Amino acid sequence: MASRIADSLFAFTGPQQCLPRAPQVAHARLSLVLVFAIWVCLWGVYAVRPIDLLLKGKTHRRRTFLVSAKKRVGSIKAVAVPAAPPSADSAEEREQLAESYGFKQIGQDLPDNVTLKDIMDTLPKEVFEIDDVKAWKSVLVSVTSYALGLFMIAKAPWYLLPLAWAWTGTAVTGFFVIGHDCAHKSFSKNKLVEDIVGTLAFLPLVYPYEPWRFKHDRHHAKTNMLVHDTAWQPVPPEEFDSSPVLRKAIILGYGPIRPWLSIAHWVNWHFNLRKFRPSEVNRVKISLACVFAFMAVGWPLIIYKVGILGWVKFWLMPWMGYHFWMSTFTMVHHTAPHIPFKPADEWNAAQAQLNGTVHCDYPSWYCIPTLLSWYSMSFESICLMFLRCDRIEILCHDINVHIPHHISPRIPSYNLRAAHESIQENWGKYTNLATWNWRLMKTIMTVCHVYNKEENYIPFDRLAPEESQPITFLKKAMPDYAA
Repeated sequence: MASRIADSLFAFTGPQQCLPRAPQVAHARLSLVLVFAIWVCLWGVYAVRPIDLLLKGKTHRRRTFLVSAKKRVGSIKAVAVPAAPPSADSAEEREQLAESYGFKQIGQDLPDNVTLKDIMDTLPKEVFEIDDVKAWKSVLVSVTSYALGLFMIAKAPWYLLPLAWAWTGTAVTGFFVIGHDCAHKSFSKNKLVEDIVGTLAFLPLVYPYEPWRFKHDRHHAKTNMLVHDTAWQPVPPEEFDSSPVLRKAIILGYGPIRPWLSIAHWVNWHFNLRKFRPSEVNRVKISLACVFAFMAVGWPLIIYKVGILGWVKFWLMPWMGYHFWMSTFTMVHHTAPHIPFKPADEWNAAQAQLNGTVHCDYPSWYCIPTLLSWYSMSFESICLMFLRCDRIEILCHDINVHIPHHISPRIPSYNLRAAHESIQENWGKYTNLATWNWRLMKTIMTVCHVYNKEENYIPFDRLAPEESQPITFLKKAMPDYAA
């Protein structure tokens, strides 16, 4: 059970078979303590939840809360609405649910007879083409924006450091997306080039490329499949009830600290050779050697030049910004009250990839205050100019355009928008669309918790109201704006 604490991360690569692993309850407590300790040391946050606990053969204490469809649809506030029914049949119901959850559109259910190949066949052939110029242009964008971020951190006064960290953390997230393309064989026609670029792109993140790639394969093969998907999973009911200590950790992790939950995945998954097949171990060892070499050489150099506080300033804080985007992108892509996780015998690939994936547009950073604009040609003005011109999507290479990526991971990131337009023309009524907003995040963080077959999710505060103060806090503290 605990050998898989909070397996949640950006996930993206082709099919691989899951290795069955039995729950290890005693080991769970040790892992829980270990992750708590690492969280404190890194200033990180995490959630403890072994997602691939085997559900079959166990006794489920289902808590069924049947609410009439009329009552569910009638409420408009996101946090007041219980988990949605598995499907919304009418256009009016979908429109009301979309408004209450912070979506622009909730898609119709895809017919059972539609296959993933049917959807792929409607895509233009050009979207699958690899363009070396565009691929290396994305590398140039990320390297330049990251270098600019480090310059901003070095020059920024203390009160502008959060802006510099936000930029740099977003820029280094672009490195992850480049490595992600390499893992999907959509960066270059040369596999060796992809392995080298992917490994190098992951090094500033201290992420071992091959372990992530092997794990990420399973997400695409089993998207929104209960137990087997390696991204965000609902909490199993029996796990939530297993112990008071674990329950409190789960509530905290799936509540206030959820935007950094990928730190737990980084700790738990990528450095344990026993989690990989014998055929994978040699490649895993090479990736681990690269990461440890970076840590052994890079970190001491940073500390030698700028001290421990400099290491925090130049590496740790942008790394925390990266994990914010890692966790946020991942939870938004496949987590919503109306999107079900299904057991293997009920799972449908086309429905999971098209209906179970969310397209979310992220706004430009035009909300950055302009109070410092009177510092003509000052460093503050330069920072604000770059921040006001930025789109998160540019620095992160359109990874938010996620539906076509799940229809075919072989589509390069620079072709995702063209593929998305084609999908909207042919399959648009079945897609889930959103623009990032506070209500969307509030819905995910306060509703999408414990698995329930009838309602998809049951919020923590309905199951354990006396222990759900973190969720109550979020409901009161988080804005509810949908615009």
